[in-house]
Parts: sequence; C-alpha cells; structure tokens
Amino acid sequence: MQDFLVTSVIASIVLTVLINVIPLFFPKSTQRVEKRIHDKLEETMRDQEAGRGPRVKVFFPWKTMLIISLALTVIVNLIGYLYR
Repeated sequence: MQDFLVTSVIASIVLTVLINVIPLFFPKSTQRVEKRIHDKLEETMRDQEAGRGPRVKVFFPWKTMLIISLALTVIVNLIGYLYR
C-alpha cells in the first residue's frame, strides 16, 4: 500500500507539471482555446439577456472528464496489477 501511495503522489506531480508545461510548447492553441471559451461565454450572456435558451447552460466538458477519468483509472489499475 505504501508503494501505491508514493507512486500516486509522483504520478500526480508529474501530470501537474505536464499540464502546466505543455501550453508553453503550443502557445497558439492555448490562445485559441481561451478565445473559444470567451466567445462561448459572450454567446451565453447574449442568449440570457435576450431570454433565449435554457435558464442554466452548462458548457463544462463533463463527458470528456468522465471518459478521461475512467481511462486513467483503468491504466493505473493495469499498471498496479502488472507490478504485483
């Protein structure tokens, strides 16, 4: 159990560093993503002011997060199984 905790902490640190370093290599793509988020927010605000659309609009990528979470869980479990 001790090894699993150490491995989890190290993996968490590595993933955090990667998530923060990858945008440095692709600055244009991060700017595009930021612009799309701003455009989506502006569109949502216009729709709200005009009274169109649902009262609550969720544009958070929950489906993608769920799929990634499941995939990472399977990968971590496979790695743990293979190292036993």
